[in-house]
Amino acid sequence: MANDKPQVWVFVEQRSGTPADVSFELLSKGYKLANQLKGSLKAVVIGHNMKDVAKRTFKYGADEALVVDHPSLKEYNTLPYSRILSQLIDERQPRIVLFGATFIGRDLAPRVASHTKSGLTADCTDLQISDVTYLRKDYKDLLLQIRPAFGGNIIATIITPDTRVQMATVREGVMEMHELEKAVNGKITEIPYTPDPSDELVKIIEHHREESKVNLKAAPIIVAGGYGMGSKENFQLLYELADLLGGEVAGSRAAVDAGFIEHERQVGQTGVTVRPRLYIACGISGAIQHRAGMEESKKIIAINNDPEAPIFDICHYGIVGDAMEVIPQFIEVFKHKLK
Repeated sequence: MANDKPQVWVFVEQRSGTPADVSFELLSKGYKLANQLKGSLKAVVIGHNMKDVAKRTFKYGADEALVVDHPSLKEYNTLPYSRILSQLIDERQPRIVLFGATFIGRDLAPRVASHTKSGLTADCTDLQISDVTYLRKDYKDLLLQIRPAFGGNIIATIITPDTRVQMATVREGVMEMHELEKAVNGKITEIPYTPDPSDELVKIIEHHREESKVNLKAAPIIVAGGYGMGSKENFQLLYELADLLGGEVAGSRAAVDAGFIEHERQVGQTGVTVRPRLYIACGISGAIQHRAGMEESKKIIAINNDPEAPIFDICHYGIVGDAMEVIPQFIEVFKHKLK
């Protein structure tokens, strides 16, 4: 039942009934893509007691929520979820399907793409619609799937012109979440769940999940350190400054690899993507891998003793100097200013 009007689908990820933020980020981006295509935005919601989540998708531009609701689907399970989504795509032939680049999205998307023989690009940092000429052939309204490649040294634009359905997984925090001023008057379409013997091949016996104690994405101010900070002990200055400002401490991959800071505080291509009001980069050179995770920050202050460091190309205020000398001066000033 292919539809002539292009459809953009977003898989709404949930854990124990709680939807993931990345799904609403993707709905916000999907709404823009659907408008460019003069098409429609659909949310795919699989789980149990998910009607409230389905209604919430209308606030982000979905005009229809395809809901598959059943007690046995309460927790994510690869086999039934991939089977259900594959069948829906076979029947309805959407133009674009988006997933979060989470553990669930990275597990689900390749299985669905393999079944539906669709193009799939992982870990995208941007998505655009454009007409493309490829091998002397014109393609209209292709999805440009943009992501870092070769260890983050280049930005690749990937197209899948020979497949009707184009899929992408997108990193958390990359797209801005925008709730519409007025929710779309959408409809909920309930899809009946038909069990299949293959669903029982893998059973969830116990489910354990530990929430991260650090929420960098929500921090309004981030003080980040790189390998240039020199040691784990020197990072204590960053914690002191962040504490004064009411912010969080983060690190580059080089700092994490050196053991200066734990991985859950890593910002960058292989860490978290953030866009705080203020980002203070201390001893960070500004390699493209790190910039991919923080360049959307509202204001960036960079401290580095190398005047040629790439971080100075994107910062709003740059200080050429030793972070171990500059940061104590910051701390001293703020202590007096914030009394």
